[in-house]
Amino acid sequence: MSNSSLLFVLIISVISGIDFYFFNFLIYFFTFFFIGQSEIISLVMLVGDSGVGKTCLLVRFKDGAFLAGSFISTVGIDFRNKVLNIDGVKVKLQIWDTAGQERFRSVTHAYYRDAHALLLLYDVTNKSSFDNIQAWLTEIHEYAQQDVVLMLLGNKADATHDRVVKREDGERLAKEFGVPFMETSARSGLNVELAFTAVAKELKHRSMKDPNEKFKLHEYVNKEMKGTGCCRS
Repeated sequence: MSNSSLLFVLIISVISGIDFYFFNFLIYFFTFFFIGQSEIISLVMLVGDSGVGKTCLLVRFKDGAFLAGSFISTVGIDFRNKVLNIDGVKVKLQIWDTAGQERFRSVTHAYYRDAHALLLLYDVTNKSSFDNIQAWLTEIHEYAQQDVVLMLLGNKADATHDRVVKREDGERLAKEFGVPFMETSARSGLNVELAFTAVAKELKHRSMKDPNEKFKLHEYVNKEMKGTGCCRS
């Protein structure tokens, strides 16, 4: 709520002879109304090698469905919107699904600068996609905003028989670069909602700039993962 709005309520209260407790109620009501109805718009990009499951992850989050079978790889950039209610605040995520092929990298670079958050994916059944994470991080540090929200996701965690990248390897890499980490599965829905919700909470926290709200992305992710046994759909 703006200072001018509070001043207006105060003046009306004094003129009307409203008592102190009712004045506090008015402040609470107007604060809830203005903040609760506001909408924070943030751009979130999904990046990583081609075939790691970026599109499937997005469809699972947006539509609650899984793209079974083969499908055409993303060409250039695609996007979808979804609004989350985070502690009474509407956070609209504009989620950009990027092509992982080398020939589309120049297109992806152009969007890095506007991104508020990046979800960097690798495929736990594809070692090269994991090995390429450092190259992706180099690109991110070169083209993205310095304070961009970044999270590492090991996708296709449901494919237990085909796994070649251990969970511990992902955790170790994330710790090395100081970013939150979790494994996800677009097929089963494992941690998909959690990943986007965690990012939305961080973006909301940064946007509101409330000194009384203490939110740390790492701590939230670790707490949620422990509370659900690392598996949340």
